[in-house]
Amino acid sequence: MAAFPVAENVHKNHVLDVTTVPANINEMIEAKAKVLATRIANELDYIGVLAVEMFVNDAKGEITVNEIAPRVHNSGHWTIEGALTSQFEQHVRAICDLPLGPTDARGKIVMKNLLGKDILDFEKYMSDPTAAFHHYGKHDPRDGRKMGHVTWVTED
Repeated sequence: MAAFPVAENVHKNHVLDVTTVPANINEMIEAKAKVLATRIANELDYIGVLAVEMFVNDAKGEITVNEIAPRVHNSGHWTIEGALTSQFEQHVRAICDLPLGPTDARGKIVMKNLLGKDILDFEKYMSDPTAAFHHYGKHDPRDGRKMGHVTWVTED
């Protein structure tokens, strides 16, 4: 079992907009989240990447599981550039019974989903030497449709 660092997601119009790693939570909440996600995976006897979305309900650290995704997930696309092993590689390693890779973050990460017409700003992202731009090849930029994402990894 290996866990990626806990990510913090911000949604816009009920669609993931920005993911930040590490999440702005205390160590107690982070530990609780990892224990809960591990328990879910173990109870399901699951093999592969499992995304577990949770809400932190209050300052006491009460956590509610909102969704589980038994697959690589959009909220983990930051791992392509931001983790020592991406969620895609980790999934293949797990289902092929290979040793799991390290899940450490390469720094502080911000990933922005490009929704709808956000994709039309692709030249801005492509000309930013600190940005890793991904276009999903979709041709119809409808409102709220995930068209791509951009990831920034920084040391601070």
